[in-house]
Amino acid sequence: MGESYRVAVLGATGAVGTELLMLLKERAFPLKSLKLLSSPRSAGTQLPFGDEMLTVEAVSAESFKDVDIVLASAGGSISKAWAKDIVASGAVMIDNSSAFRMDPTIPLVIPEVNPEAAKKHSGIIANPNCTTILMCVALQPLHNIQPIRRVVVSTYQSASGAGARAMEEVKVQAQAILDGKTPPTESFPYPWPSICFPTIRRSMTRAIARKR
Repeated sequence: MGESYRVAVLGATGAVGTELLMLLKERAFPLKSLKLLSSPRSAGTQLPFGDEMLTVEAVSAESFKDVDIVLASAGGSISKAWAKDIVASGAVMIDNSSAFRMDPTIPLVIPEVNPEAAKKHSGIIANPNCTTILMCVALQPLHNIQPIRRVVVSTYQSASGAGARAMEEVKVQAQAILDGKTPPTESFPYPWPSICFPTIRRSMTRAIARKR
């Protein structure tokens, strides 16, 4: 029987956290135990994991005891706040935020590109931005054939990149547009560009009319 791991997901109730749970189950990751961690506000929430319902715990320094791997995806400030406690507990923190990406002492790893770098960690492993990961996976085979000297990149990221609350805000904004109201802005600094409002409103109204 292979080795199994005690895993904690920090930011379990967020958009990425719930996706991590799905992937752990789909890929049959060898789990010895699984702990879901989030803010005190989300403590007590139950999330599905296969046929089970797991209860989310409020994160604390004690949360990382008896844990081998912490999958952290709760934002840069949260990762920085708990990093020392995670490392001190003996766990390895695999961080999905921007907190440690520019730290030269922390390996920045894309498994399909530089998996060997993960072995040089001192308790924390970072990963690049989502669009950077996909780009590098495509560019690495080309770079192996002919070294790439320069890449010019423009990225257009979806609302989901800002998390579950942002995705919900987009729905609320869309309804506000249909109702002729001013879209609320909480997760985003600005509402959808006003130049798009008429087009969006017409498209959504037509779609609703077709369903009726």
